[in-house]
Amino acid sequence: MGDWGWVTYTVLEVLIAVACCFGNVLVVCAVAFGIQDCLRRPTFCFLVSLAVADFLVGAAAVPLAVLLDGRVSLTSHQCLLLSCVVLVLTEASVLSLLAIAIDRYLRLHMPFRYKAIVTQRCTLLTMSVCWILSFLLGFTPLLGWHNISVGVYSTNTSSASPSYSQCTFLSVISLPFMVYFNFFGCIMAPLLVMTFLYIIIFWSLHKRLKNCCLQAQASLLREKRLACSLSLVLTLFACCWIPLHSMNCLLLFMGPQAVTQGTLYTGILLSHANSAVNPLVYAYRIPKIQRAYAQTWKRLTLKLNCFIRNNPNQQTTAGH
Repeated sequence: MGDWGWVTYTVLEVLIAVACCFGNVLVVCAVAFGIQDCLRRPTFCFLVSLAVADFLVGAAAVPLAVLLDGRVSLTSHQCLLLSCVVLVLTEASVLSLLAIAIDRYLRLHMPFRYKAIVTQRCTLLTMSVCWILSFLLGFTPLLGWHNISVGVYSTNTSSASPSYSQCTFLSVISLPFMVYFNFFGCIMAPLLVMTFLYIIIFWSLHKRLKNCCLQAQASLLREKRLACSLSLVLTLFACCWIPLHSMNCLLLFMGPQAVTQGTLYTGILLSHANSAVNPLVYAYRIPKIQRAYAQTWKRLTLKLNCFIRNNPNQQTTAGH
């Protein structure tokens, strides 16, 4: 890309990062302070976990994506470590979505045993396992599946000082790793499981709505609306991430000429934009989070008004 292309890409990444941070902080605050007993509601706990991962995309992954593009010089191992952070956050999002899908499946198919099985302790343990697995899977390249050994970076063995070079993501992360392990194993496999679970959920809800009484219909309709909203979050994740990973497949099987640089950066922007879109989906599709947003905004507005009224500097300025 030319100079204007780099400027446009960087500006868009900054806007996406700001949207990710602001939107997902609002989600966490809204759920934590606006939904009563949120820790006892597993779905919302997993949504908070997803929001934290999305926030970190804006706070860490996007800045790293800009830097890990030949903008900084690092040692090979420093570059590899920072590149793995992006993989960790992607995996955390996938596993949070998987936990949500499993939770909705259990709630629908085990309604009488659900509260006994999915306890608060079980929910927190599941969230911990999701993040631990994310770190283990994301940092797998550190165990040896990387490009450092094939001479991407020159290593000066005769000198005690480390060798520095321009750091780029694909210079240290192996394309076979990205395609076979990360895409097929860590993203597509969970996506297929989640798709299967949501198909079962919607099929079961459809049958129950046809045969249920009027008293049970309202509850099932709420369950269906929430399932639709959560499946939309999953669909957006797939639509935003699969294009970039498909480009990695083309690069692996057809070579560098298969994907233009502009197309590749468009895919990167799309993948990052997914983390900024999720808070909007929650706001427009999930009533409890809608109300929590409204309460959070109301509290912030009241505090801001109180601050302005009680700030003597503001009053002095107003008097002049």
